[in-house]
This record gives sequence, C-alpha cells and structure tokens, in this order.
Amino acid sequence: MLASAAVNILFASEMEKLQSWLPLLNAALPHDRITTDADEAIDVALVATPPKGILKKLGRVRLIQSLWMGVEGLLADPDYPKGVPLARLVDPGMVAAMSETVLAHVLDWHRRHNQYRVQQRNREWTRLTQYMASDRTIGLLGLGELGTDAARRLAPLGFNVVGWSRRPKQVEGVKCYTDLSAMLPQCNALVCLLPLTAQTRGILDQRCFSLLKPKSCVINLARGAHVVKADLLAALDSGQLSHAYLDVFEREPLPQDDALWAHPAVSITPHTAALTEPRTAVPKIVENVERARRGEAPLNRVDFEAGY
Repeated sequence: MLASAAVNILFASEMEKLQSWLPLLNAALPHDRITTDADEAIDVALVATPPKGILKKLGRVRLIQSLWMGVEGLLADPDYPKGVPLARLVDPGMVAAMSETVLAHVLDWHRRHNQYRVQQRNREWTRLTQYMASDRTIGLLGLGELGTDAARRLAPLGFNVVGWSRRPKQVEGVKCYTDLSAMLPQCNALVCLLPLTAQTRGILDQRCFSLLKPKSCVINLARGAHVVKADLLAALDSGQLSHAYLDVFEREPLPQDDALWAHPAVSITPHTAALTEPRTAVPKIVENVERARRGEAPLNRVDFEAGY
C-alpha cells in the first residue's frame, strides 16, 4: 500500500505521444512523478506498445495500466512481470468514437453510398433500391463496452440489432446470443468488436460468411487477425458479401502490394476507428492510480486466462 505517498508513474509507449498526455496527467496528479525512465522505482506503468525490454525492468511495479482497450500484445509479451495486475483502459471518448465509426459504416452501406461512389467514378446515373432501416438486421460480435454502446445507438435508428458474446448478456433493444450459428443467418451486416483471443482468432472465415444473408456487409474494427483474408476475398468475389469495411490488419501499415487495397468492394481505413482520447482517458487512469495508492484492485482488471 502506498498510502498518501507520491507515486512514481512510468509512461512507456511507441505509439502514444507523451506530449499529448503529460499536461493532463500532471494537472490531475500534481503530487506524483511522471517519468519515461524505467530504471527508477516505478509504482504504476502506463503502457501501449512499450519499447522492447521495458517490461522486464519493472521489478516492483504495483500496476500496469494499458493506454488502450486491447491488451493482447501485452499478454503475449514474455517479459510481462508475473503476478502484476493489468488493467484495460475503458475510455469514454474512445467508446463514443467507435460507435460513431460503426454508425458511419453501417449507414454508408445501408444508404448504398459505397455503390454510388463507384457510379460516380464511372459517371453512371442509376438509382438503386432504397431500403428502410427496419429491413436490415445488424449483428454485433462482442457485447462488451464497445458492442453495447454501438447497439444502443443503432437500435433507435430503426435497425434490428442482434449480438453475440461468449457469456450470456442482456442489452435493451438487442436480441442476444451465445450461439453464433443461430445469430449469423439473421444478419445483413456483421460488425466485429471482439477482443483478440485464441478463441476469436479467425472468427471471420468462410463458415461465418456463408451463414450470413446473401450480399451482406462485414465491418471489422477489432483486430486484423479476426479475418481469414483468403476467405474474405473469396466471399466478396462470389457475391456472398457485397462489401467489407476494414480498419485493422495483421500487418500494419498494410503492405502496398496487398490485394485488399485495389479490391472494388473493400473500404480501408488506417486503424483509426477509435483512438484513445487523453481528455477522457486521464480521469480513468487517475482512478486506478488512486486505487493503487490505496492498495486496492484496479478497475477493468484483465483476466489473463480469458485474454481480456
């Protein structure tokens, strides 16, 4: 227990920039010390893609706080210090941004703007069939913070919303399933918001695509390894899928020669569906620093066996 003593806080990330975080952290934790020197006696480490070898230096750390919601990289790091609790960052700003991206892609597909963009390039003037939101069923893979928030924003627009999770869930306005094969045949669009685990790797595969309604849309905003790329391309080429919105890839940046770049039925964004927002994330980090100071367990503690 650190009682009221000052806390030494390490900031270690190759992706998140210290200058975006430091003024907010200093203002919120004025009596604590923020450092980038892992050789000091660190009490709490704030990490996202930490530099190689940093984790093995954290001998007496009380808490490792991820700066991201996804933690599979930290869990796979052989240098992760045994017995040290790891907390995911559930950032309200990032959750809101993810839901905005889900809505943007669903509406782009539903209103057929993806097809009208192709027509514009071809200087073609053809009105496509209009559908009502109630004609469409949107499936969500994952009903955690991200999936639940997205579902609550889709339902008021009139879409039928269904969702799948490993454990039984109840979300107002959403028909929830633990049997994926029972949910998929209902879906016109499928949104993946799952954590990446051994069980979810490759979940977007030929079997999954074949169970969706014909001409469905797939939106992957979770991790690239959820998709079996060859199966996705085959489903797009056969017409089983009409479009894929992809924000994440197994190799990032996506290589210039990757077939996904040029596919006419693929929309690509560079892992920008939802970025951590320091202005809304810092209060959540401060809460866990204070819990560490009091010797309490952190909020959003990762279950190492489940992988999230």
